[in-house]
Amino acid sequence: MPAKKITKHIAVAGNIGAGKTTLTTMLAKHYKWTPHYEDVEHNPYLVDFYEDMPRWSFNLQVYFLNNRLRDLIEIINGKATVIQDRTIYEDAYIFAPNLYEMGLMTKRDFENYSSFFQNLKTLVKPPDLLIYLRAGIPALVDQIQKRGREYEENIRLDYLKRLNEFYNKWIDKYSDGPLLIIDVEKNNFAEKDEDFAEVVRRIDAQLHGLF
Repeated sequence: MPAKKITKHIAVAGNIGAGKTTLTTMLAKHYKWTPHYEDVEHNPYLVDFYEDMPRWSFNLQVYFLNNRLRDLIEIINGKATVIQDRTIYEDAYIFAPNLYEMGLMTKRDFENYSSFFQNLKTLVKPPDLLIYLRAGIPALVDQIQKRGREYEENIRLDYLKRLNEFYNKWIDKYSDGPLLIIDVEKNNFAEKDEDFAEVVRRIDAQLHGLF
C-alpha cells in the first residue's frame, strides 16, 4: 500500500491588495496550520524601492528571493503544515520580469536574477496546493486604499495592471501542482462566513485528492 502523502506546504498567491494575508490568517486558524507571512514591516528596501524603483529593484528582488528560499528550507525541515503568504514563483515570474519590461531593472540585473532563480528552482519543491486570489484592478485599488500603507500610496495604476497581466499568464500555464483559483470579487471570504466556508470546502476537495 502506498504511503500516505503528507500535506506540508500551502501557498497563497495574488497581486498587491488581493487579500493574501487575510486568507492566510483565516486558513491558518481554521486548519491549525503555521502561517508564514511576507515581512513588509522590516523590509530594508521597500520604502526606497517605491521612491526610486530603477535604483532598488534588483536589491529588493534578491531580498525577497532570499527570504522566500529561507521559508522553503524551514518548511522542508520542519514538521508543521505551513501556509505561506506569497510564493517564490511570484518574485521570478511576475515582479522581476515586470520591472524589467517597464525599464525599472537593467537587462544585466534581470538576466543575473533569472539565472539565479532557475538554479534555486532545481533545489525546491512546489507547494502541495497553490491558492491564487484573482482580482480586478478596482478591487485591488480599493483594498490598498483601505489598509493605508504609506509606502503603497505611490503605486502606479499601470504597475498594478501589468502585474495582473503577468499573474494571469503565470496561472494559465501553471502545472507544477494542484491549483485552486478564488475570484475575490465573487467570494468575499473576509466578511462573509458562507464565502469562507466555500473556500474551505474547495480546499478540502483539493487536499483529499492529494492522498
